[in-house]
Amino acid sequence: MHCRPIPQPGSGGSQGIVILPPHIDHAIGFTIPSRHARGRIVRLGPVLDQVLAAHAYPPPIERLLASALVLAALLGSTLKQAGGQLTLQAQTETGVVRLLVADYKNGELRGYAKFDADRLAELGPDPTLFGLFGKGYLAITFDQALTGERYQGIVPLDGETLADAAEQYFFQSEQIPSIIRMGTRHDAGQGCIAGGMLIQHLPEGEVGRERLHVRHDHPEWEHVQALGITLGQAELTDETLPLTDIVWRLFHEEPEVRVMEPSPLAKGCRCDIAHIRDVIGRFPAEERVEMAGSDGIIGVDCAFCSRIFPLALDSFTAH
Repeated sequence: MHCRPIPQPGSGGSQGIVILPPHIDHAIGFTIPSRHARGRIVRLGPVLDQVLAAHAYPPPIERLLASALVLAALLGSTLKQAGGQLTLQAQTETGVVRLLVADYKNGELRGYAKFDADRLAELGPDPTLFGLFGKGYLAITFDQALTGERYQGIVPLDGETLADAAEQYFFQSEQIPSIIRMGTRHDAGQGCIAGGMLIQHLPEGEVGRERLHVRHDHPEWEHVQALGITLGQAELTDETLPLTDIVWRLFHEEPEVRVMEPSPLAKGCRCDIAHIRDVIGRFPAEERVEMAGSDGIIGVDCAFCSRIFPLALDSFTAH
């Protein structure tokens, strides 16, 4: 991991012109040493359009899935082990949105939403989170690649946004006070832009400090929190505004802010014909016959990328 002080926008200093890091389809981490805080900021553009293009989602579902993908990028890009995976799953049995999934692995994002179109139309153009899910829940799962360990936290889908629910996850599951700000924008003919920022108080184990819940006040975190909540949707979704400029605007009065090297983000679906064949091949032959159509083809649909993989029944005769 490479860190460097954050440059002032438009200032080249004594070293000449400063080349700012990419500010779309990237995640950038930063730390504020004097405030014992760390953060992550993300903006998605073409990657988001590629994921959404797999399905003809109505605008409310597009915004919801865009938020879930931003949240997955924010949390997933904090994974320290290569090959680790972050999965978000929001689910309910009675809501309009039955299932919402987004995950991150090695800088690649994918997502999918399953919903009742007729009931969604009854909610109007701007439904609330409760209107979409009712009494649903959000599960956040971290899978560590090297150790094989899995960490999962489940919280109710309370609040107005997915960000509110994720903040509760960190507070309840990890006792880490966090701020999450997110925004989406979809201009006709221009594609979708979504961005987000996560700021957290450093856990005790990282800096040898007591956790916030054992004290009644903590001015360092309160200061960061007061600045962080001023970040609005317009800045997060302005594709011309470098991500480092946002961090600078918020925290330019701090003695030092360190930014990490930007991490690129891409659309990625891990559906694989060999893996699918292996899974289907484990079913008894008579069940495979029931799966197949009159043409002897088993069609396996990937919900994430909306691709159909055809498998001929006779291709399993050797298995």
